[in-house]
Amino acid sequence: MHELSLMEGVLEIIQASADKEGFAHVRRVILRIGALSGVEPEAMRFCFDSVVAGTLAEGAELEILEVPGLGLCQACGRTGAMETRFDPCPHCGMVQMQVTSGTEMRIEALDVE
Repeated sequence: MHELSLMEGVLEIIQASADKEGFAHVRRVILRIGALSGVEPEAMRFCFDSVVAGTLAEGAELEILEVPGLGLCQACGRTGAMETRFDPCPHCGMVQMQVTSGTEMRIEALDVE
């Protein structure tokens, strides 16, 4: 489960931000996770409480914003939804989609005190 190491990385970023910005407690963490990122939002939720236990984020709420996958068809030039990186164009059926959205995984915001 690589989500455990990803959540540990999120905690490292939060701690570095606390050191830089001077906050002592995190009330809410908002993550943006793309459908094509290879990251399972439910696995991130599962890992969150155990990773933040005993840290400045203990007791914080985790909110995950799921970003749909989108791609631009190189054949017809239209944009369409993608569930996997190898989906065909929903308009023309060609398998020449260039991913334009949905690969990200980042901290969108922190609610701190």
